[in-house]
Formats: sequence, C-alpha cells, structure tokens
Amino acid sequence: MPGVTEEQIARAKQVDILEYMQRHEPGNLVRQGPNRFILRNHDSFVISNGKWCWNSRDYGCETGTALNYLIDVRGLGFVDAVRTLCDDISLSYEPAPPKSPPPPKKFGLPPRNRNNDRVIAYLRGRGIDRELIDACIASGILYESATYHNCVFTGKNEQEKTRFGCMRGIKGDFRRDLDGSDKRYGFLLPPAAPERCHRLAVMEAPIDALSHQTLWKMGYDIPDCWRLATGGNSILAVEHFLRQHPEVDECLVCTDADEVGERLARKISALTTEQDEFAHVAVGRAAPPVGKDYNNTLQAVLQTEREANTPHRHGEDISL
Repeated sequence: MPGVTEEQIARAKQVDILEYMQRHEPGNLVRQGPNRFILRNHDSFVISNGKWCWNSRDYGCETGTALNYLIDVRGLGFVDAVRTLCDDISLSYEPAPPKSPPPPKKFGLPPRNRNNDRVIAYLRGRGIDRELIDACIASGILYESATYHNCVFTGKNEQEKTRFGCMRGIKGDFRRDLDGSDKRYGFLLPPAAPERCHRLAVMEAPIDALSHQTLWKMGYDIPDCWRLATGGNSILAVEHFLRQHPEVDECLVCTDADEVGERLARKISALTTEQDEFAHVAVGRAAPPVGKDYNNTLQAVLQTEREANTPHRHGEDISL
C-alpha cells in the first residue's frame, strides 16, 4: 500500500489496544475490574480481555487492536494509524472538563384505559394465549393506555414497584421505552415453578417472550423457564436478573435471527467469560426456528395447524 509497507501493516496489527492506551492515554482509562476498563471520555467504550466494543455506537471489534481504535474512534486514516503505531508516536489526549450530568428524566406511566379490550384483541391477533394475556394484566405488567390504546408492558423491581415500561402500538410499527425507565428491569414472565427453575430465556421484545411462553403452553418442545425481554439491545436487565437469581445456571438466548439479535447474543455470551460472577451460567443460542422472531414462529405454527386442521402433538418439533 502506498505510504506503508506490508511489514509495517503487520506490525501495527499486533499492537494490543490496552497496551496502547496504558502507554499513550493512561488518563483516559478507568478500571472496572481485573480485566475490564472503560474510557473516561467514552464511558460506553469497554476494553476487556484483549477485545473492545463501543456500546453507544453498537460497534464491536473482535480483534481488539489499537489499529482499529485509531481508525474507528480517533478518526485517523489507515496509513497515518499504521505509521503512528510503528513509529510509536503518542497522540495527545486532553481530558475534557467534567460536565454536570443532565438531570434524570422522571419515570411515569401513561394513564390506563378503562378496559384492555383493544390490547387483548391485538395480542390475540398475534397468536398470544388468552389466559397468559389475562395473567399479565392481573399481575400489572400489561395494560392498555387511555389515549392511543397502546400495549404498555412494564417491569418491576424487587419491591414490586414498576420501574420500567415500554409501549407497542396496536397499529403500525410504533414502539418505544417510557422516559426514565430503568433498563435493569425488563418485562419478565415467571415459570410455572419458580422455586425449582434454573433456566432463563432472553428475548428482545415482550411479544416474543409471550409467544415463547404460548408455544410452551401449547405443548411444543420448549422448556419451562423465566422469560425476560430486554427491551432492545441492552444487556443490563440480563446482568441484573442473573445477579438476583444466582440459582439460574442456564441462559437460552432467544433474540431475533438478524444482525442485531446475533450481536445481542454475543454480548450475553460474553458475560460468562468476562465477569467471574456469571461464570457458572451456560449460555446457549436458541434462535427462532421459523422467521425473524418467536412471534413469527408462533404464527407459522398456528397457520400450519389451521391448514392441517389437526391439533398439535405434545413434544412436537417446532421445525416447519
């Protein structure tokens, strides 16, 4: 390549990100564990066990090299980044003056509609089991909003106080978290026998968690488990749940069968290798067998049963 040799490129690719940061930007490193660091000026940028990812940009680098850091974070061109590493040139780092954090947004739930008829009809149209819908409404983790008749899914803390909420429109693609939601508490469905359950299944959306449990209720070969919807690509709810439930030693990653879902699956899997407190948890990928998500799978199963006009068989394979 013009400007640098193949030997220089190979040498630059060998420079470890942590080695570079400790030598040239030590003031930008904040230790969070034995092998875990964040950057002072980008606190969602994580360096751990020779790899790095930038969570706020939803960007991860499997090689974890300083070369990727200089190009993707510091904005250097490829040739300049290679020369910097080969010549051991220090890039000046000036820590930004501390800023006062913005006041946290106040958490609040939208007013409830006088009934939940439209939400029930919408979820039934998505194939969700009616008894399961009623149980969620009775436990206070699902209701219909008054103004726009959205599905409101909530998450509660250990004191049974609602601290998280997300909305799903019954028409179109509207969905969003409620302001001030604590992402440690996602939409959570308990197993049939919580006191004996040691398994967690993780989805992105509440409707997928409901679909997964509906398939279990229908008798398909899906295990009884806790079902947790993260509400997006954050793993805070997974970390918090595992911390509160040390008896759980198996995690089924049931996120969507797309790039975002696979990335989230890798983040969850990394918990067991990067944090000792979760080392006892076995993580397995359980991607939706049909379609992008578990609601696609559920609707495909229901459609097949309607066409065949035959009931499902207990333990039947979901593969269609």
